[in-house]
Amino acid sequence: MKIAVVGKGGSGKTTVSAVLARTIARQGWATLALDCDTNPNLGISLGLGEEVTERLVALRDAVDTGDVEHPDTSDELVRRFGVDAPDGVRLAVVSAIAHPQPGCPCCGVSPEQLLGQLAAPDLVVVADFEAGLGTVMRLDGRPVDVAVVVVEPTAKSLEVGRRAADLIRETQLGRLVVTANRVRDEQDVARVTAAFPQVSPVLVPDDPAIGEAERRGVAPLDAAPDSPAVRALTSLAEELLASAGEASLPQPRALAD
Repeated sequence: MKIAVVGKGGSGKTTVSAVLARTIARQGWATLALDCDTNPNLGISLGLGEEVTERLVALRDAVDTGDVEHPDTSDELVRRFGVDAPDGVRLAVVSAIAHPQPGCPCCGVSPEQLLGQLAAPDLVVVADFEAGLGTVMRLDGRPVDVAVVVVEPTAKSLEVGRRAADLIRETQLGRLVVTANRVRDEQDVARVTAAFPQVSPVLVPDDPAIGEAERRGVAPLDAAPDSPAVRALTSLAEELLASAGEASLPQPRALAD
């Protein structure tokens, strides 16, 4: 199963990606988290800390400068540009580098191309896309099973989310799930439901524990596992696994198996 997490910058999609990935991995599934953002921070939200996250980004940048040898395959790309995260998640930074070399798997594989190549039936991939709609617009051939559109109850965020949802429907990209972050009251609920009348959004309450975890640079799942927002996201992860069915996910295994 491949899960793409999209939305406007600052909507909370990285937090959503991290909680989804770790919750799925805790169920025993081989889980690969892809940080496809041009400003990669998924490692921090997964619980790796700033130092490890920055080291991964520096390794990716070193390929661009020629200081690190280019991987030969997409599998090697994930291995070389990845690290083991808590709960057995494998994190790889796969945002495009600035100076691609023709024919090089490392440079030529964009996030959307890599998603298309990762076809193991017993692997769950959670991809934190770049902010906005760029990667969604470049997707081809339905390379994802679920597209989680993350929004806040603000006009700009809802507009980006609406455009993303329309694009996902038009291209039949996969199952659409709308997740509304930082929902404070009934007015926020009304804004979100009015923006997406054809779906039932997942409502994630405005939760000070999430903001505190971000300020401290720690994973929300570690800092506040029982907070309302984290509980809402773990429930979403469990629902996605349940709805995928045994046909899509044969049996759990560790990523290293």
